Amino acid sequence: MMTATVREWSDEEGWGVLDSPETPGGCFGHYADVQTTGFRTLSPGEQVDLRWEAPGFKQDGHDYRAVSIVPWPV
Repeated sequence: MMTATVREWSDEEGWGVLDSPETPGGCFGHYADVQTTGFRTLSPGEQVDLRWEAPGFKQDGHDYRAVSIVPWPV
């Protein structure tokens, strides 16, 4: 896993974009990938641990897709 920063997150749509040095242009993330119990929203600027994959196609304009997002303790 690597450290990433939440660029934007839409509570209504349940997805957002996370930035890390390893995911140039940002990484698409979905609330189902957030590793917590129950629904948890993410806030811009929040730090998370991120595992990602490059799916070989763009997802909402991003080359990388999150497979696991672990929020840091608040």
